[in-house]
Amino acid sequence: MSSPAYLTIDEVIERYRGQVSEGTLRNWRSLRIGPSFIKVGKIPLYPVEELDRWDRSNLVVCQRSRISQMNESVIAKLDTPRF
Repeated sequence: MSSPAYLTIDEVIERYRGQVSEGTLRNWRSLRIGPSFIKVGKIPLYPVEELDRWDRSNLVVCQRSRISQMNESVIAKLDTPRF
């Protein structure tokens, strides 16, 4: 079975594990912020593709830790053949 192309408000709330409420989604729609949606009659539906795009646009990019970079440096030195 294929995944749905559109999610209802309840499905969007479930997708974000209850961290986004119905009221927040309503406010975002009225302010035209947040994920894009369409309305079928009075029912707002959220295209999964748009939710994925919105997720990517809100991704917080972090730098690797200095320890991780040092560990990679040590591993690279160990992997270098010594003749």
